Amino acid sequence: MQYDRFGHAGISGRYTRDDIFRGADFNTIFKDLGFGFGGVESIFDMFFGRGSRRRYGPRKGADLRYDLSITLEDAAFGKEMRVEIPGFDTCDTCHGSGMKPGKDRKTCPKCNGTGEMRRTRRSGYMHFTEIQTCDKCQGKGVLTENLCNDCQGTGNVQRLHKMKLKIPPGIDNGHSLRLAGQGKPGDQGGPRGDTYVIVHVKPHEIFRREGSDVLCEAHISFPQASLGAKIQVPTLDGKAKLKVPAGTQTGTIFRLRGKGVPRLHGWGRGDQLVGVVVQTPTKLTRRQKELLNELSKEMEHEVEFR
Repeated sequence: MQYDRFGHAGISGRYTRDDIFRGADFNTIFKDLGFGFGGVESIFDMFFGRGSRRRYGPRKGADLRYDLSITLEDAAFGKEMRVEIPGFDTCDTCHGSGMKPGKDRKTCPKCNGTGEMRRTRRSGYMHFTEIQTCDKCQGKGVLTENLCNDCQGTGNVQRLHKMKLKIPPGIDNGHSLRLAGQGKPGDQGGPRGDTYVIVHVKPHEIFRREGSDVLCEAHISFPQASLGAKIQVPTLDGKAKLKVPAGTQTGTIFRLRGKGVPRLHGWGRGDQLVGVVVQTPTKLTRRQKELLNELSKEMEHEVEFR
């Protein structure tokens, strides 16, 4: 073990056992000691005698991501829409083999098909393995001159997939929809991966959403706030009446139950919260100013009336 061999001072007197096992930068330590290094996988290969190995046989294809922007109304009530999602299909030229027609897959003789070159060095009781990408096949494991020109040896080509997408009611910003089997084709006959549609809800000009509730503002006049009134406010379902009691102040919040967003995979809907703002008129007629002046006298408030 390192500790037994080098004692408390550690390797070369610069690094201790604690430096290595409590978060020090492995690459910095071993490069400083003059050993080539290939990253975290090589660390485990050094300590435990294992590292990355290329897997053969059927493998599931990679998952894909698609970002979709929708309106608040679509998010609230759901919608079935047609979309074109970038995806991958098996190459028609090589039928997924990745090789030119009539050409066989030839294993790279330099790396024996692993796509990696390994060099092991020994220092005392420790083994250091350096892993590098094979420079002859560029990590593909096969001779590149036989690769299909249309898919560059991947066996897949990118295409747009037209499909119907069902947006469930109540979906929120950042939620994802899984399209099973719509990802990249698998290797060696493996199943396709999945496509995840990430939903982005556009900002609304009137409403702000918080969970299953929506919030908005309603502007009322000073007489309406003082005497009370019935006003119309916008909702996701259209216009609705709201009773404003006499003496309402700016910042008062009223609740319209069941006028919010349907709860995703749940029961019922959230509420709509309406915050009242009392507006001060900026342009008054002479008569309106006189009436307000009379009111101020009745209320014993001093004003500047001209």
